[in-house]
Amino acid sequence: MRSLAILLLAALAHAQAQTLRGAGDKRGVLVGAAVDTRSMAVEAYASTLAREFSMIEAENEMKWAAVEPTQGVFNFKPGDTLAEFAQAHGMKLRGHNLCWHIYNPGWLAKGNFTAAELNALLRTYITTVAGHFKGKVFAWDVVNEALGESGGLRDSIWYNQPGTGLTGAGYIDEAFRWAHAADPAALLFYNEYGAEDATDNPKSEAVYELVKGMLARGVPIHGVGLQLHITTNPKSVSRGGLDANIARLTALGLQVQLTELDVRVPVDAEGKASASDLAAQARRYGEIVSVCLKHPGCTAIQTWGFTDRRSWIPKQYPGFGAALPFDFNFQAKPAYAAMLQALGATESTGN
Repeated sequence: MRSLAILLLAALAHAQAQTLRGAGDKRGVLVGAAVDTRSMAVEAYASTLAREFSMIEAENEMKWAAVEPTQGVFNFKPGDTLAEFAQAHGMKLRGHNLCWHIYNPGWLAKGNFTAAELNALLRTYITTVAGHFKGKVFAWDVVNEALGESGGLRDSIWYNQPGTGLTGAGYIDEAFRWAHAADPAALLFYNEYGAEDATDNPKSEAVYELVKGMLARGVPIHGVGLQLHITTNPKSVSRGGLDANIARLTALGLQVQLTELDVRVPVDAEGKASASDLAAQARRYGEIVSVCLKHPGCTAIQTWGFTDRRSWIPKQYPGFGAALPFDFNFQAKPAYAAMLQALGATESTGN
């Protein structure tokens, strides 16, 4: 039997006429990437993005610190640039995010506002931003990472430092209601990391109970975003655990979108990974895509970036990198071939 690496490279050569976007369209699933508008000035970056993906999302430029750096002064230019790019290339724009405990402007984080003032500020911000992008953003991560590792609500400016004056998950409920009022057509998601695997995972249990409770309270929530910043170790997120989690969330009538997928591997001083690690990475990408496709309610697969030229991994995880489907020079990697194969765009690499 030929090695997996050789087989994947053969599949990659076979798939030159295929794209992730085209393969996803045939399967009825969006394939997206988080992007940086500054990088779009690089022709290879912009052309690869337009060719390969049907959905884009801003990495940072639609977060509060970027959108309202000075109180009352809004900077929509980067988001508008992405909206124009998406429209020009027949893509969907996903909004990230409206409420988070970090990446907030200094005037907000250090303003010593009262709970009532924070409630009003959050409402004004969500109403203004979701309203501005009405008809341009098809889905929002309304609230991002509101839960701690043990599954309880995270200590934050919005919850208890000092909070918005609402008990429990009240601020989450209200954020979704305000977003829905500003843009009734937008899909609204709760987005979380470390909650992908349903196996013995307090956070995944907490996410399930949170959104189940929101539905029971009549909160306008349409889906859950599972981030998937993972490694090649199956124990980081197991196939069965992810499968079970998507199944139970979609059984509630919610969509699931895989929102921030990357698979980091060890790299040398030049940022290069071994062939065996790239093959293991490819298996993981293919596996994740395959699990999503089992479930009609899993409607999007998005990588956090798409090229190793621009990735948060090396800085966040020293000694790791090469986490994305395209390399530093925008060349497709074995992970790309594995994604295409899982989407059914190439012949099986089995023998």
